[in-house]
Amino acid sequence: MKSAQELVAAAKSEIAEVPLDNAEDAVLAADVVIDVREGNEFRDGHIGGAINIPRGLLEFILSTDEALQDRSRSVVLYCKSSGRAALAAKTMQEMGYLHVSSIAGGFDAWKESGRTVAVPPEPDFD
Repeated sequence: MKSAQELVAAAKSEIAEVPLDNAEDAVLAADVVIDVREGNEFRDGHIGGAINIPRGLLEFILSTDEALQDRSRSVVLYCKSSGRAALAAKTMQEMGYLHVSSIAGGFDAWKESGRTVAVPPEPDFD
């Protein structure tokens, strides 16, 4: 039986991982940027322009959302530290997506490097 770490390592050996130094360019060039973290993680901060599709729902949303059906679009994925994004990228490749990559080090590396983080405003109930 494989551990989570072994599954992630295997996925990383079969996907394109964008080095942090090239991540901003990859995000700007992507047709879609997907944050595969959970909703609460996304609300705490995310890469600007990213959409949130939690890892556990990815296959189902990709299969039902017409806006995400074009498998030739360039997709960049990320998560907290890159494990979930690597698994998601591997899954998307298996689903026939042709141009999928994930950000090495994930959102933690992005944030720690001082790159811009988007935080949605809190609702104002006044």
